[in-house]
Amino acid sequence: MAVFNDKDIAQLSEHGISLEMAEKQMDCFRNGFPQLDIVAPASTSNGILVLTKDEQEMCLQMWQEYVKEGHEIEKFVPASGAATRMFKDLFAYIDSGVETEPVSLFLSNKEKFAFGPALDGKEGAEAVRGLLYDMHYGSLPKGLLLFHSYRDGARTAAQEQLAEAALTGACKVHFTVSPEHLPFFRHHIADSLPYFEKKYGVRFDVSFSCQHPDTDTLAANPDATPFRTEDGRLLFRPGGHGALISNLNEQQADVVFIKNIDNVVPDRLKKDTVRWKQILGGVLVAEQQRVFARLQAPELSEEERALLMRPIRVCGVVKNTGEPGGGPFMVRDADGRIFGQILESGQIADPQLMKRSTHFNPVDLVCAFRMPDGKNYNLLDFVDPDTGFISHKSSNGKELLALELPGLWNGAMSKWNTLFVQVPGSTFNPVKTVNDLLRIEHQ
Repeated sequence: MAVFNDKDIAQLSEHGISLEMAEKQMDCFRNGFPQLDIVAPASTSNGILVLTKDEQEMCLQMWQEYVKEGHEIEKFVPASGAATRMFKDLFAYIDSGVETEPVSLFLSNKEKFAFGPALDGKEGAEAVRGLLYDMHYGSLPKGLLLFHSYRDGARTAAQEQLAEAALTGACKVHFTVSPEHLPFFRHHIADSLPYFEKKYGVRFDVSFSCQHPDTDTLAANPDATPFRTEDGRLLFRPGGHGALISNLNEQQADVVFIKNIDNVVPDRLKKDTVRWKQILGGVLVAEQQRVFARLQAPELSEEERALLMRPIRVCGVVKNTGEPGGGPFMVRDADGRIFGQILESGQIADPQLMKRSTHFNPVDLVCAFRMPDGKNYNLLDFVDPDTGFISHKSSNGKELLALELPGLWNGAMSKWNTLFVQVPGSTFNPVKTVNDLLRIEHQ
């Protein structure tokens, strides 16, 4: 058992973390997490729905009718964290002076980026420094970076999320952001709303939240003892995107779309994205209506009721093209029941399972977490705490172990009722490196 002194306990209290919780976290470092009972990757013959054209049209119509009925629709966009990893190669260039292939690609095409005009007249290291430091792109969050060019100006990723939300019918938008970026986001969105409300003929309701401090986790040394800074204090780290289940739990809407901040396209390509967003919404509405009707059946058993009384999510999945990340799998729970789950590679011990995986998780979710009586489920009741994982990080050059909470669309939704639906690859266009913005989908 870890030994915490009085100063440690006071520090834990400042973070809203009990001594018992701190001990549990240290126990995770010592013992790890139990392996999941993974039955098989989900596929079109095992767990993934492939909708016919007629089914797509039916779902579209169902969604459009649902929106007309005045239901509250929200878009939830995780937008925390700086875009530092987008510019990894450019930072390395500044440090070493070595012009690698990604750097050459950036420099020879800098006029094609939406932010390109700001770099006019600058070449080589001067242009890179201008982007990373003068324009602060090396420290800003992705949501505030210019992604796409238009005749009437350039748009940031956050502005593209607003445009997509308007077209989907989800004009209530919630961004989760880092505390240090919150003032910038507020100002940027406030400046943007008049233009987008006029352009799309809508009124937005935009809100923000930050990750709760009590979802931070302790860092550990490689020997699973508490990691301490040079002044002897415990080190806390954000618990990963799984911490955002608390933020999601606070939302009030009939249906909530979840999508990563960087998976956006220009207007000329939005038609496909919006169509499939609405199709997924229709699948969700149909499933919720089926569940609510079944809950009224007089012959319903207590066991079936317990299985039905859960939040529902519909996950769009794309065919696997080698992108790093998680995918849909069928997993057996402790009671022997098999459920669909989104798993990350770190949760899968058998590499052969990953090789057999046919589909990828693009984080394209539609959720409903209201009960038949209209009240919200407590989403924290449906988290599987045993699905966290340990990652290797460093602080001031010292190696450490970091505890990642069950991911938002992984273990944090482990006990939700889940449907997988195949969606076209055209709906998945993430920006992981700055040069991804040179792809035709972003030009």
